[in-house]
Amino acid sequence: MTRAEMDALGWDSCDIILVTGDAYIDHPSFGMALVGRLLEAQGYKVGIISQPDWTSVDPFRALGKPNLYWGITAGNMDSMVNRYTADRKIRSDDAYTPNAEPNKRPDRAVTVYAQRVREAYPGVPVIVGSIEASLRRIAHYDYWSDKVRRSVLFESKADLLIFGNAERALVDVTRRIAAGENIKNIRDLRGTAFLVPQGWLPDAEWSVHNSTRVDVPGRIDKQPNPYAMALEDPKQCALDNAAPEPEVKPVVIMSREERQAAKREQARKTVVRLPSFETVSEDPVMYAHASRVFHLESNPGNARALVQAHGDRDVWLNPPPLPLAMDEMDNVYDLPYARAPHPSYGKAHIPAWEMIRYSVNIMRGCFGGCTFCSITEHEGRIIQSRSEPSILREIELIRDTTKNFAGTITDLGGPTANMYRLACKDKKIEESCRRLSCVYPTICSNLGTDHSKLISLYRKARAIPGIKKILIGSGLRYDLAVRSPEYVKELVTHHVGGLLKIAPEHTEQGTLSKMMKPGIGAYDEFKRMFEKYSKEAGKEQYLIPY
Repeated sequence: MTRAEMDALGWDSCDIILVTGDAYIDHPSFGMALVGRLLEAQGYKVGIISQPDWTSVDPFRALGKPNLYWGITAGNMDSMVNRYTADRKIRSDDAYTPNAEPNKRPDRAVTVYAQRVREAYPGVPVIVGSIEASLRRIAHYDYWSDKVRRSVLFESKADLLIFGNAERALVDVTRRIAAGENIKNIRDLRGTAFLVPQGWLPDAEWSVHNSTRVDVPGRIDKQPNPYAMALEDPKQCALDNAAPEPEVKPVVIMSREERQAAKREQARKTVVRLPSFETVSEDPVMYAHASRVFHLESNPGNARALVQAHGDRDVWLNPPPLPLAMDEMDNVYDLPYARAPHPSYGKAHIPAWEMIRYSVNIMRGCFGGCTFCSITEHEGRIIQSRSEPSILREIELIRDTTKNFAGTITDLGGPTANMYRLACKDKKIEESCRRLSCVYPTICSNLGTDHSKLISLYRKARAIPGIKKILIGSGLRYDLAVRSPEYVKELVTHHVGGLLKIAPEHTEQGTLSKMMKPGIGAYDEFKRMFEKYSKEAGKEQYLIPY
């Protein structure tokens, strides 16, 4: 954070400097803390510049020139969502800033910070990440300006964009830059995006597929007259542009395993070309088509690289990162976080920190696929869970080291409270699946919905000496919960502090179907179970639908 701290550590320079739009809180719920501790564990000297004054270049020179690269993030939230209301009015507070003070970050912070660090020290590689960069990696509709904008790579002029959960890609790219490799030559890492000349391919073995091979763009046809007895023009029966008879080819007999292996190998060297920025910015049908292809190519097990032209250059997206294994998740969350805001903030009130200071993140990802939500596209559809011992160690750490802890853990959760350890029953099916949601329109028959591991975790957590109460503060997926009455009973009896958040979002099927949310019947069933088990436990408890 400061040159004085560098001097105290005996550092004359930092290997990596991270710039963030949030206050610096050394806790795994805050992206820059996690990234900083992860890189520190690899032996690198990491500096952090938090909420710099972007109107001047001087704050970006506070820690000197980084030896390897700059890492840029807007913070835990998109800077536009953080700063503006849905009415496009500036918010009166910022939960990620000391004393909730507003206006401590610029609009489109990733772009502004990246431009400033280029000005501070030209020639140093710039890597951008965070949810702001991840969700803006291709041409995208921007609500705030009401237009389709180019990839953030163009506006920020970053050398590399790392999207989604970035741990593996970040460690790999750091090692390669430290070994002397030019960042412009690092083109093979999953979870990365970069700019290349239009038509660039990694080598001659790669093939390009048009996106229409993945999804057919819709066409708005004239609605037929249901009362017409005959066509006014018989020529309308003719096929437009009838294709010639296909060439007869011999059938090649292959086993199922051979077909799958051939398909995987072909996908590994295939890039899908999306409609260009110029096309999607003018044609809503092609924008919707590009978005659908983008979503269909999101399973790490079968996703192909994507490319999209912007003028005379391409944005190249490698396939999404593979999910972290349980031991890797444990390693990330077991790093030596201070679990507190930086001392320079003194006794300042930081709402985002106060909300999570007694909570424990037990998993990542969400297979819900709700159309209004970014979690699936950012963290992935495959659930990444920590082990029981790792979670229990963190609870004990909170008990032993967190000031003013009164014995209540406010949340054991993540993006969804009850997806811990849930997964596809068959790894091969999971790797080949292209469904956008595992639970819509109905829960997939291949999805395991056994909540027993989560029940076991709850019981062990509340048995820890000194722990008086374990509450569940994350949103609950109630269509999954009703599959396990034992879980609902456990939750209602022991882990609700009077109020429980759930998200029906709406009551009408038409609207819910557009959201890819379950019908209101699932909510009614959960409400019935909730009230039944609350009564049996002798508790007056209520649901908070949102």
